Amino acid sequence: MFKKIIMTLATTTLVASPVVTAQAQAAPHRQEVTRTVVKHRPHGRTVVKQKTTVRKATPARRWAKGQRFDRRYATHYRVVNNYRDYRLSAPPRGYQWVRSGNDAVLIAITSGIIGAVVGSVIR
Repeated sequence: MFKKIIMTLATTTLVASPVVTAQAQAAPHRQEVTRTVVKHRPHGRTVVKQKTTVRKATPARRWAKGQRFDRRYATHYRVVNNYRDYRLSAPPRGYQWVRSGNDAVLIAITSGIIGAVVGSVIR
């Protein structure tokens, strides 16, 4: 009798575990932002409320040559002026090196087209 109960519990655990992991993987990354809203009412009344909004976190983007670079999708976006410190070549006229995550991306200034991507340059 005891053996049947243990076997039943083991099979239900094995059957239920893929469902739980699938739900955990399918959940999108979210970021909660809490802000305080102060409203001044007539006759000297002040109302203070806290509002919490949930935003989806943007996933990391993989850049490739020929794509249009949009800084809204770049993580840790910075213009790299000291390209020699990162062992990058001098950008040609009309191009600049920018940072997106740990990658260095060479983009055309006027059109935003990617000319080169160097991965894992920035530590």
